[in-house]
Amino acid sequence: MQKAAATSAQLIEQANRVIAGKTDQIKLIWVAILCNGHVLLEDLPGVGKTTLAQTLATLLGLNYQRVQFTADLLPSDVIGAQIYDREKQSFYFHKGPVFTQLLLADELNRATPKAQSALLEAMEERQVTIDGVAQTLPKPFFVIATQNPQNQSGTYPLPESQLDRFFVRISLGYPSEEVEKELLLGHIGRSKIDDLKAIVDPTQWQSIQNEVESVRIAAPVINYIMRLVNRTRDGELCAVGLSPRASQQLAQASKAHALIDQRDYVIPDDVQSVFPAVAGHRLKALKNQHSDLLVQSILSSVAVIEAA
Repeated sequence: MQKAAATSAQLIEQANRVIAGKTDQIKLIWVAILCNGHVLLEDLPGVGKTTLAQTLATLLGLNYQRVQFTADLLPSDVIGAQIYDREKQSFYFHKGPVFTQLLLADELNRATPKAQSALLEAMEERQVTIDGVAQTLPKPFFVIATQNPQNQSGTYPLPESQLDRFFVRISLGYPSEEVEKELLLGHIGRSKIDDLKAIVDPTQWQSIQNEVESVRIAAPVINYIMRLVNRTRDGELCAVGLSPRASQQLAQASKAHALIDQRDYVIPDDVQSVFPAVAGHRLKALKNQHSDLLVQSILSSVAVIEAA
């Protein structure tokens, strides 16, 4: 437990040398990684989404590949293709960039649905199938995808089935004035990535992943999670509620958050801290309500302590 907390503190400290003022977002991404989940970064271009992904790959010692999603991107550009070798008169499989440990799918919603779907099997099964043959991806394997707001030109909305593959959705937002001044002065930013070194190797942080399973979650907290989940399904606020997969991931994220805070048990504060990131992209409001307001409405309308 102390190892997890120390690693988390070091990760946040080092990442802030590149992307300052985003401690909460970095912590939530680390929660997702500890739970073996994928991350969707949704925000305007130019706020540091790509830089943050590259920073985390460096600090976690993961092999890193980046794919720029565009309207003419083909599935084979992501997963690879069978190539004919004239000399050997046979086909061989040329691996695509998905065969890495951390894949940055940049501007995912600028690609067509066919290209977007190329990631579905990889994200869920940690494998891709080419001509009926399954090709296993490296371990560990994570996707950090960035997405521009849907009101921007040239974007394709991600379907619910693909959104549900992401463990969390996070927005970075504009930096504070003080942080942006530091950026303009060159004290932080992308140029500082080269100064970073891995703080753990995959074996070490996989052992931290295993510690998540040892975190206890008591019946009253489980009941609180279920009240939140059922609130999304009662038809009063949401047109589409949380699935059982979402409720499982909410519990897992709460355990990882507790571990980072040096506790071997979950408290309601853990659930409330991760709920917006885990649930927001999976919900559809009955009214034209922003997802941030929707999740806050759910949290405020559900009692932490069950009524007698």
